[in-house]
Amino acid sequence: MARVAGKNAADWPLRWDLLLRYRLIEVIALWEGRLTTNHLQRAFGIGRQQASKDINHYLAEYAPANLVYDRSLKGYKPASTFKPVFTRGVADEYLQMMHAREDLSCAFETLDVRELNTEVLLPPSRDLRPSVLRPILQACRDKLRVEIQYTSLSNPEPESRIIQPHTVAHNGMRWHARAWCEKSSDYRDFVLSRIQDEPEFTEFTEQSEHHTEQDDHAWQERLILHVTPDPRLSVAQQDVVARDYDMTDGALTIECRAAMANYIVQLLRLDGSRHRDPEAQQVVLANEDEVKGWLWGAG
Repeated sequence: MARVAGKNAADWPLRWDLLLRYRLIEVIALWEGRLTTNHLQRAFGIGRQQASKDINHYLAEYAPANLVYDRSLKGYKPASTFKPVFTRGVADEYLQMMHAREDLSCAFETLDVRELNTEVLLPPSRDLRPSVLRPILQACRDKLRVEIQYTSLSNPEPESRIIQPHTVAHNGMRWHARAWCEKSSDYRDFVLSRIQDEPEFTEFTEQSEHHTEQDDHAWQERLILHVTPDPRLSVAQQDVVARDYDMTDGALTIECRAAMANYIVQLLRLDGSRHRDPEAQQVVLANEDEVKGWLWGAG
C-alpha cells in the first residue's frame, strides 16, 4: 500500500474504518470504473450523507486528481491522472474484495453485499478449528513447546508429536504450521486440519532445545522461481500465455521462501510438467535444476 506523502506510521492520521473506506473507494473506482455512495453505504452500513462526506474528504485531503464525477454514469470514475494512495493498484486487491463479499454472502444469506456481474469461486473450506489455531498462534508468539495428536496420509492413526511452531502459513488451499518436530529432528509443515486434539503446552526439559524461526534454514533461504510459457507451444501460443501471466521478456519471476516453493509449484502445476499436454500445462519452471534440491521428490 502506498504511503500518503509526509505521513509516518507513528503519526498515521486515519482510523482503521476510514482506511478501509478509502481503500474501497480506490478499488471500486479503478476496477469497476464507477463509484457511487451506494458502494460505501452497503459495505459499511452508513448513510448516504456520511458516504458522500467520505468521498469528498478523500478527494480534498489525499487524492484530488484521482476521481471525476460523470453525470452520465451518475457516479465517479477514475481520472486519467489516477494514482493509488491507499492501495497498490493491482487486480488481486479487487479479487480479495470480491472474495470477502462472496464469503459474507455465503455466511449471511440475507446480507446484500454481492455486486452485480461478479462471481468468485471459493475453495472448499478445511476443518480448521479455533481450539487448534489459538494455541498454535500463541506458541508461535511466545516460542512455546506444544504436544499435538497428528495424522497424515503416511500415518493415518493419531500420533503424538511435540513441536515448536514459529509461523502459521496459508499455501493457497490450506493452513499449516511451520514448526520444529522433535521426533524428526527437523522443521516440518503440519497441516492444521490434521491435528486431532487441542494442542497442549509442555515445558522445556534439560534435554529439549529451543528452535526458532532463525534456525529454520529452508524458511530463511530465498529462492527465485522463473516461470515461462511451455516451450512446446507455438510462438503465438507462448505470447498468449505470457500476456495471461503479465510476464516480462517472456518470464515471470517469483521470489519465495524455500520452504514455500513446493506450494507455488503445486498451485501453478509446475510439477510433472513434461507429462501433460502443453496446452493444458501452459507454463513450466525454467530454472528447475537450480531449485530442485528444495522441491519434494527431487531426484
